[in-house]
Amino acid sequence: MFQTTELAYLDLWRRHLEHGDQEARQALVEKYVKVVKYVSGRMAIGLPHYVEFNDLISAGLLGLIQAIDNFDHCRGIKFETYAIPRIRGSILDELRSQDWFPRSLRRKAKQLEEAYATLEVRLGRPATDEEVARHLNIDVSELDGMLGEVAVASIMSLDADTSTEEGDQPTSLGEYLADPRSDEVERGLLQQEMRQLIAQRLAELPEKEQLVLVLYYYEELTLKEIGEILDVTESRVCQIHTKAILRLQGKIRRHEGRMSIGRLTEEIKHRQSKAAAEGEGEPEPQSTPFNVVACLVGLPWLMQLAERLLGGGLG
Repeated sequence: MFQTTELAYLDLWRRHLEHGDQEARQALVEKYVKVVKYVSGRMAIGLPHYVEFNDLISAGLLGLIQAIDNFDHCRGIKFETYAIPRIRGSILDELRSQDWFPRSLRRKAKQLEEAYATLEVRLGRPATDEEVARHLNIDVSELDGMLGEVAVASIMSLDADTSTEEGDQPTSLGEYLADPRSDEVERGLLQQEMRQLIAQRLAELPEKEQLVLVLYYYEELTLKEIGEILDVTESRVCQIHTKAILRLQGKIRRHEGRMSIGRLTEEIKHRQSKAAAEGEGEPEPQSTPFNVVACLVGLPWLMQLAERLLGGGLG
């Protein structure tokens, strides 16, 4: 990208570094701000949608200024060669300072989610712990440890972009949160259809995972109380809960893609209208070994579960 054979703006460099001219320093910043935009654009490709490009620019400018102050213009190298690693490092430092969740645990959460989704497609049923562990080439005990570590991973920024296609108007996850000051009919319809969507996917989970979700979100029991009911340890309940959340996230991501909630609503309404037009009456509910799921589909606890799933990155 940069094809200069000698140091550009040599007069400005001499005025700044040899004579401390602040105007020359400011001029150099303005000349090389294009390098910050170049580095930020390259890094933005692999970052989550909720990371603002302007935040990358701001962090990169700090690295640029430090590079300008520390550069030796007498060494005969291009400034871009010296500055790009420092600008990149400044941006990475800023991103790490804002990220409370270690990158290693984020990788584990993604690895587990992909494993559950891949095995379910291949097997046509929910995978067992042994099958997931074998797929990941680890022991079941190591799998249990990973599930415990990523149990708090289902959190994301409310500024996350949920637009589905390149031409769509950008929308953030926070825009879909209910406004406590309003009581709109559209919001009530949206909540009802989201409950139906979550219930459909919930019905596909193993019975024990369904039971844990119902006891935790509907009965509002603690993990310890659920463990006493199921005769397992509290940590085991936490692992079952984490697996259930990962499975639901994978199912919705696999079946619905990166659709907006509005588009999910339209798809549900279309399927209901199609079933009614075919003379089938009301669509038959999916059979499930845990009938309480169908009984509770109209209650608000499913919206709490939906918010937990959205927090895990459905957008």
